[in-house]
Amino acid sequence: MQEIKIPELAESITEGTIAEWLVKEGDKVEKGDAIVELETDKVNVEVNSEFTGVVTEIISAEGEDVSVGDTIGKLDENGEAGASSSNEESKKEEEALKEEPKKEPAKESKQEAAPEQNNGNVIASPAARKRARELGIDLNEVQTRDPLGRVRPDDVTAHNNAPKNDSAPSKPAKKEESKSEKTEFDKPVERVKMTRRRQTIAKNLVEVQHNTAMLTTFNEVDMTSVMELRKQRKDKFLEKNGVKLGFMSFFAKAVVGALKEFPLLNAEIQGNELVIKKFYDIGIAVSTDDGLVVPVVRDADRKDFAGIEQDIVDLGKKARDNKLSLNDLQGGSFTITNGGTFGSMMSTPILNAPQVGILGMHNIIKRPIAMPDDSIEVRPMMYIALSYDHRIVDGKEAVQFLVRIKQMLEDPYDLLLEG
Repeated sequence: MQEIKIPELAESITEGTIAEWLVKEGDKVEKGDAIVELETDKVNVEVNSEFTGVVTEIISAEGEDVSVGDTIGKLDENGEAGASSSNEESKKEEEALKEEPKKEPAKESKQEAAPEQNNGNVIASPAARKRARELGIDLNEVQTRDPLGRVRPDDVTAHNNAPKNDSAPSKPAKKEESKSEKTEFDKPVERVKMTRRRQTIAKNLVEVQHNTAMLTTFNEVDMTSVMELRKQRKDKFLEKNGVKLGFMSFFAKAVVGALKEFPLLNAEIQGNELVIKKFYDIGIAVSTDDGLVVPVVRDADRKDFAGIEQDIVDLGKKARDNKLSLNDLQGGSFTITNGGTFGSMMSTPILNAPQVGILGMHNIIKRPIAMPDDSIEVRPMMYIALSYDHRIVDGKEAVQFLVRIKQMLEDPYDLLLEG
């Protein structure tokens, strides 16, 4: 019998949540087969079997938190498909029950052991038995949805949360009373456990607010030239490169140019040192159903517009399909986020630590603008925002950085030629 354990995943990942079991008890698996999907704070990863055999027991149910090295199931290298450990476990428990009377324990200990003896006839996972003990629940009273009659932790939880009648024992009634005291609402609410990724996002954002001196400066960009250039080149660009010419490549190129002029925005703090990065790996924030992720376009300074657009398309698809790897998310030097895709007119982006700068794009709105000759024209305008860590970057540099981006976007032909 072999134990299915959570392996070492990456240096920065020590725990996760069971997102989905890809096999069930009784299934035959080969060495290297994916058997469980694990949700971590960064990406979802598949855990592969280290052995060939039959899954005899699933210990950790979907939704349970686990750490590296935890045993989450068992596998029999000599087992036959369709078999599970339920019968074997039941037999062992029945044999233990038969031997119990021979011990002739004292009355007091016999009375205390009664709940465990009652629960012994129930087929339940170790995690379910543990939860039942914690909640003071008799497993014989728990209804299960498992076709084999096996009680799982969520069955215990559902039993505990079910309305109690007047004849319910006093102990569960106290549990229900404590739950009602925890609720602060008189009207119906729904409690949903936060995903691990959402918990990590929340934690990181609060840490940024506490551990950086974050400020934001704003400017606006006349997008007329970029839009005209895209209109002129989009068909030939798509025909030649197989990818559309979007706005993000213009912003990525402008950011790289500005970072070269203001290198402290491409740095980070490590202890009492400034680490000024001589590479330009630009993170592009992508919204998914599970939360915001920031995959990285590597060496954006060495890529042309088509290369950047293709990377953005590929990374966006991987993000939406939960196929991002840790390498796709690590090591960015600066981040761009586009709230304009959701209709945002102006916002304050929060730093993606340990980076010290993030550029926020917003929606394009036609507004009357006073031209140099004092005439009034309706122009497609976008507000842009730069959040920066004031511990490294002074206000003067931050403002000049944003102005430089504005200048390059309002005269984008040089960007396209250089790209």
